[in-house]
Order: sequence, then C-alpha cells, then structure tokens
Amino acid sequence: MLLNLFSSRPDHPLAEAKELRRVIGELPLDHPYKAVDEVHGWFESLLVATDFRADLLFGVARQLDEAAQPFLRRLARDCLQVQGVLQARRDEQRMATLLYAYWGELANLYTRCLDAARQAPKERAAEALKPSLPLIAARLIAARAQQLKWIVLRYGQIGEEIWRALGLAYLAADADGYAQKPVPLYPGQAAVTSAQQQYLRALVLASSSMDALAPVEIELADRLVEHALASFEFSAQARPYSLYWIDAAAGVAPLRLVQRPRAVPASARFFSSGDAPALIDGLLRQVERGEIPKTLNLGGEYAPRTLLPVLRHLARHWASAPQQRRHRRHAVQTRIAVLQGFDDCFAVLSAARAEGAPQAETWTVENVSLNGFGAVAAGLGERMRIGVLLALQPEGGENWVLGVVCRFGRDAQWRASVGIRTLSRQAQGVELAPRAAGLAAASAVPAIWLREGDAEGEMRFVLPASGFDVRQTLECADAEGGPSRVVLAPIELEESGSGFEIGRYRVRPEA
Repeated sequence: MLLNLFSSRPDHPLAEAKELRRVIGELPLDHPYKAVDEVHGWFESLLVATDFRADLLFGVARQLDEAAQPFLRRLARDCLQVQGVLQARRDEQRMATLLYAYWGELANLYTRCLDAARQAPKERAAEALKPSLPLIAARLIAARAQQLKWIVLRYGQIGEEIWRALGLAYLAADADGYAQKPVPLYPGQAAVTSAQQQYLRALVLASSSMDALAPVEIELADRLVEHALASFEFSAQARPYSLYWIDAAAGVAPLRLVQRPRAVPASARFFSSGDAPALIDGLLRQVERGEIPKTLNLGGEYAPRTLLPVLRHLARHWASAPQQRRHRRHAVQTRIAVLQGFDDCFAVLSAARAEGAPQAETWTVENVSLNGFGAVAAGLGERMRIGVLLALQPEGGENWVLGVVCRFGRDAQWRASVGIRTLSRQAQGVELAPRAAGLAAASAVPAIWLREGDAEGEMRFVLPASGFDVRQTLECADAEGGPSRVVLAPIELEESGSGFEIGRYRVRPEA
C-alpha cells in the first residue's frame, strides 16, 4: 500500500485534471446537500484507490475540499435552522449525519497523505509534499474538530476514537516541528491558524459545557472560541494558571486541573483561558448596549439577545476560579411523569386540566437539589432541546412542578440525560386578556403564573413564544389565590426558552 502511494500512474478518474475540473464545475449550486454528498462520495472512492502518489492524492483532496466549502457552510446553516415538525427533524438528522461523515472522510484522506510522507520521507512525493505539511496537518485537525462539534451539536458523547485521532495528529505535527506554523486554512480567509490552534479550538469547545446550550448557541460559542483563541495559553508544562490538561495520546477528554498529575507523560498538554475572559467581558458590555462588533465573524446575522446568553455562558466557564454548584445534589431513584412544551404544561396546570389531560412520559430522577433535578430517559429521540418547558409530577404525588431543560446529553446507548431547572412548584395556568383603550380585548392569552419569587407588586408569567410585548398591558382575572382582577403593566422580558417566554409585570388594581 505504501509503495502504491508513491506510484506515478493512478488509476482513478480524478487523476485527470480535466475530469477533476469537470466534477467540480458540475456540483449543483442550488442544492448544498447533493453537492456535499457528491464530494463525500469522491472522498470514499479516493480512500480505496491504491495507486495514487501521495502528493497527487493531496492535490485532488485539496481541490475537492476547497470547492465544497461554500456548500458546507450553507448545509450547516440549513441544519441549524431546522426545527419543529417530525419531518424537519428527520431532515436535520440526515444533514448532520452527512456533515459528520464528510469531515471524517476528509480527515482520513489527509491522514493518509501525512502518513505516507512521514513513513518514506526521501521519496519524491514526500519531498513534493513537504511545503504543504503544515497546511495538511491544520486541515486534518480542523476536520476532526468539526466531527467533534457535530457530536456536541447532537448532544452525543465524544468517543475515544475522536480524542485519539485529534491528539495523535497534533503530536505528530509537533514532533515534526510544524504544529505552530501559521497557515491560511482556506483560500479567501485573511486570518491564519495552525495545527496547534485547531487542536486547542477543539479542546476549548469541549471544555466549555456545551450541553447547557441550544444548537444555534453552540455554533455561536464555536465562533467565539475561534475569535478568542489567540488569547488562550497552551503549553507542554503545567503553569500556575493552567486550568485544564489532556494526555493527547490517551484518547481521553481534557480534565480540570485541580492539582498537577503525579506522573506527567510527554504527551500531556496544559491550557488556560489566558486573556480570553477579559476579551469576552468587553464583548459582553458591547452587546449589552446593542452593539455587535463588525470584526466578530458569527457566520450570519444575530440579534444581541441571541448572543448575550452565549457570552455570559463562556464568561462563567472561562473564569479562572471554577464555578461552584449553588445547591448540593442528593442521589435519589424515583419515577416522574413528564409533559413537554408550553401547550401541554398549560393544559395540565390550568383549571380545565381534568378534561382530557395530555399523555405523560415516564422518566427516572437520579438526583435532586434545591433548584432542580437530574433525570434519565430512553426514547426521547429528536424532540428534546435545551430550553424546553416541562411539567413534572413525582410518582404518587398530585402537584405538578414547572421546570425547564438546562442540560442535555446522550450516552453511547442513546439514553438521554436531562438537567432540569425548577421554575415553580406552585405554577398555575391562567388566561390573560390584552387591554385596548382601557377595556379588555376579546382575545385571551394562555399563560402560566409563577407563584413564587415575585417581588412585591409584581407578577411573572410564562407565555407562548413571542407572547411578551413591552408595549402591551394585560388583564388577569382568574388567578387562584391572587388579586381578584388586576392590570399587568409590562416591565421586562425576563427569559426566553424553546417555545416560551417569561415576562415580568407590575401589578396595579383595575381602574
């Protein structure tokens, strides 16, 4: 096989420059999925070809990879924007699977080129490849990092094979002396990167608790990691300010550095957030003022309210002092009935809940704390999302607790692990009436009154998505245990989730 990689007579259609140009030129411009799928198919055929000289193989893989980039960006954007109906979720899964496969096969191709050059360094092909080795290594690690990101976006587990492939590729580049060599990753990109920076990017993303963010927020977090990457510190030795460490050869995830490991292998690497927290704090202040810097490449247009929770999340997780859990967890083992989404939560918490209550799922609670639960469930499929509203009823109980999904992950058996933050233990479904010219309007707005934690003279309600309007005064007349009839003057949108919003209102008696 190795000798074949240095042969000069490849028996493959893309060995002909004319045919390669034709294939690239005929990629369907208006169908990113088909274009990426076609390039992926060519990658598969190249990997089984046994007669490509390594430098020629890299030349073909490079051109295909570069041609695919605009299609990959469009396909990733389409995948992240899909939501809602079952068919759409299936489309999302199909797109995500293709993207993961594309980056995996591309990484395999670049690995093959590097391995051939390293094993026979004096061959003509290896000499021809030598100037491109830093680029090949950077693209290889970037491709593996993309695989890691798509696992994170699907809330899966990053397996040993990904960590080992990332680590060994970095160590090889480091041993050969070009891990830190700056290169433009793709044509048209002004910024330069390196194999080491791409490795660090994957480490930082995986260490920043992405299981607490929605998919679009994870994509924004990755963009912010890229923006802040030069501010991070990375070294082969533990330093006083090192926050994490990893054995790059061991196929394991990075670990928080509580104390220096007793035996530090040569493959160990250490990293910290360096000046990144200050950079994020500066961005946070700008975005809080409604300003998004033009130098910040987010891959699209996003409102400040979309970016703010991501910046706050990274600010917490990149701080030099580790986050302390606010409330102690207690291990339990009990079952709970669960309803998902605003409509079902409202139905079960309203006065009309006895009239045909929605069908609940059964989950198992494994731990509880003062402000939430940790639960596991099988068969959640593609319906679960960060920020989903939940109504939960412990086995044998009568009361429904209102909560929201704050963490989500899947194990190797696709069993879901769900972190739930409690919103209210006494929530009540009510109907709010918009007021027009001082009179109650005819249409009603379903809402869930959060009966705990209100400041004096205020009430908080969970509303359907886009239900809060700072210009719209509401009226409430059926809150059990509350004022008989009140006017609600909007104060602020307190929180947004998947399919719901929480609005805070000032209470005043009806005029």
